[in-house]
Amino acid sequence: MAKVEAADLAYPADQRAGRTEAQQDTQKFAEAAIADSKRQGLLLAVRARWVALAVIAVTLPIINPNWDVIYYIVMLGLFAVIGWAQLKVGKVGRSQPELFLIFCDLALMTLLTVVPNPLSAENWPIGMQFRFETFIYFFVFLATATLAYSWRTVVAMGFWTSAVWAVGVGWAYLQPETHAELSERVRTAVGSDVRMFDILNPAAIGIRTRFQEITVFLIVAMTLALAVRRSNALLISHAGIERERTNLARYFSPNVVEQLSGNDEPLKQVRTQNVAVLFADIVDFTAYTDGRSPMEVIGTLRLFHERMEREVFRHGGTLDKYLGDGLMATFGTPSASDSDAGNALRCAQAMIASIGEFNLERKNRGEPPIRVSVGLHYGEVVLGDIGLNRLEFAVIGTAVNAASRLESLTRELGCAIVVSDDLVRRARAESNHSTDDFALLVEQPAQIIRGLEQPVGIWTCANVTP
Repeated sequence: MAKVEAADLAYPADQRAGRTEAQQDTQKFAEAAIADSKRQGLLLAVRARWVALAVIAVTLPIINPNWDVIYYIVMLGLFAVIGWAQLKVGKVGRSQPELFLIFCDLALMTLLTVVPNPLSAENWPIGMQFRFETFIYFFVFLATATLAYSWRTVVAMGFWTSAVWAVGVGWAYLQPETHAELSERVRTAVGSDVRMFDILNPAAIGIRTRFQEITVFLIVAMTLALAVRRSNALLISHAGIERERTNLARYFSPNVVEQLSGNDEPLKQVRTQNVAVLFADIVDFTAYTDGRSPMEVIGTLRLFHERMEREVFRHGGTLDKYLGDGLMATFGTPSASDSDAGNALRCAQAMIASIGEFNLERKNRGEPPIRVSVGLHYGEVVLGDIGLNRLEFAVIGTAVNAASRLESLTRELGCAIVVSDDLVRRARAESNHSTDDFALLVEQPAQIIRGLEQPVGIWTCANVTP
C-alpha cells in the first residue's frame, strides 16, 4: 500500500487520491527518464573509457620508452574488456554483475599500481611503485561513473577505492625490506632531517601521502555524488514537466500544447473572447445500450471518442470535456486564431465522415450503425480556471449553451449537423476558407433558441459519406 504523507491528511480523500495518482504519473515518467539517461550515460561512459585508455596507451610509450611498457598496455586492454562487459550487463535497476565489474576495475587498478611490473628488468624497491603517482587514474573511473551510475554507486566507489587502496598499501608496507643499504646511504646523506629522508628514501611507502590520497578521493567522490543526485533531481523535475505536457495533450491539440509550454501567461487569467463551440453526441444511445453488455457499450464509446478526439486535434481544436456518449470541443482556446470557425466546421464534417467509415467497419462485424449529431456556434465566451486543487479550464457562456441546443435540434430537423449563421459568416470571412467547406450546407429558416433573445439563423448538413 502506498505510503501517505502526514501533510496529505489535511486534504480530503478524493484530493489525496488525485495527488497520489499525479505522484505515480511523475514517478513513471521519472523512471523512464532515468532509465533512458542510464542507457545513454553507460554508453557514453564506456566510450569515454575507451578514448581515455587509447590516449593513455599512446602516451605511455612516450613517457616510458621501454619494452616493459607492454605490460601496462595489456592491462589497458583488460580495462577495455571490463568496460565492454559493463555495457553488456548494465541495466537500469541494481545489477550485481555490474557492481562486480566496477569492483574488478578498482582491484585491477590497485594491482597495477602497487605490484611491480613483472616484465621490468629493474630491481627497484616496492616503495618506488608509489613514486609514479598512478593513483590519479582512479579519478578517471570515478569521473566516468558519474555518467552512468546513481549517486549511491558513486559513493560506494569512493569507499571501495579507499578500501582496496588501503589493502594494497598495507600489503606493500608488510613486504620484507630489500634495499636496506640504499636506504641507509640516503639516511647518511640527509642526516637528521626525517621528512627529507621519507621523501628521498626509495623504499618508503609514504603512509601520510597515501592517507592524503584517500582523503582527497573521498572528498571528490562525495562531491560528485552530490552532483549526480542533483542531476537525478533535475531529471525527476523534467519528468514532472513532461507529465504535465502529456496531461495537456489529453485536452489540447499538439500545436496548442507547444504554445502553452512556451507561454508564461497562466491559463487562470479570466477573460472573454470569441470562440467556436462544437457539441457532438450519439443519437439514441440509451436505446442502443438496452440488452448489450457493459463491455460492448464501453467499447463502442471508446472507439467513438477515439475518432472524435482525433478529428478535434487534427483540426486544431481543444477537447473541453467528454459528456458520456458525447463531447464538447472548442476552437480558439486558449488563444484565438484567424481560422477557428472554419476549423470547427471542417472538424464537424470530418467527424460525420469518420463515423461513416466506422459504420462500415461495424457492418462488416455484423454490428448496427450509430448516428452522430453535431451542433456548432460561434460567439463570445468566458475563459478561466475553476477549482482550487483540481483545476479545470472552463469555457462558459451563452455561446456554449447555444451550441448544445443546436446539437439537440438535429433530431427535430433530421440532419447530422446544425451550424449557426454566426459561425458560417465568420468562417466565410476567414482567409483560409474554401467553397468546399460550405458545399454541403443548406440554409434553413431562423430558429428560436432557448436562452437567446433573437432567432438564430441556421444551416444544416446531412450525413457525409466516407
